[in-house]
Amino acid sequence: MLQTENIYLFLVLLPIVAFLYASVGHGGASGYLALMALFSFAPETMKPTALVLNLFVAGISFYYYFKGGYFNKKLFLSFAIASIPFAYLGGTIEIDASVYKKILAILLVFAILKMLNIFGKESDSIKEVKLWQGLLVGGIIGFFSGLIGIGGGIILTPIILLLHWGNMKEAAAVSALFIWVNSAAGLVGQLSSGVKLETETFVLVVIALIGGVLGGYLGSKKINNQNLRYILAFVLAIACVKLFFT
Repeated sequence: MLQTENIYLFLVLLPIVAFLYASVGHGGASGYLALMALFSFAPETMKPTALVLNLFVAGISFYYYFKGGYFNKKLFLSFAIASIPFAYLGGTIEIDASVYKKILAILLVFAILKMLNIFGKESDSIKEVKLWQGLLVGGIIGFFSGLIGIGGGIILTPIILLLHWGNMKEAAAVSALFIWVNSAAGLVGQLSSGVKLETETFVLVVIALIGGVLGGYLGSKKINNQNLRYILAFVLAIACVKLFFT
């Protein structure tokens, strides 16, 4: 992977993406996948690499949000019960590269809309999640998380806010752990189906953690740098277009 053309630019952008995602309680897999798509990484290396990065960055993000007292265990379990086995199932399935790119491009739209705050805004009126709702939402997101190589937080967070199941900080804390368990389940599924991790992946982990640690810490406090999110949304949009037409 480190022999990829313009790899140094990729290594500069990676911690920035990790910072922005961790600041809102996400692991950043959709961002990492978008970057890897822009730099023409091989599809077979993209999924496991993104999931490993997710494990570390989402773990750091969850630590800070949990420490801040924002974690809602009951809300998390509502989604995780179904998402974990379905993420594993999705991880065992290998799909055609062209189909993979199209599905990833569609999921990146969620990331773009979230970064632009177009949907998923906070509400003072909080409703309780019904069991069937949590199982349905968690199962669907979990399956596509394992299939594509994301944690699913970029989809779960807007849903929590849209349906008034939690406030912004709660959604971030729940999504961070949701991403972690889905990434772990999806990665186990991929490894069990014969996918191999490249040793270079862990070089990327160290670099991503630089941004992830800072983003998780500041995001659980006060940071809300919308200008940086606009830039990230622009990068994601470019990747989205490239995935659709390549």
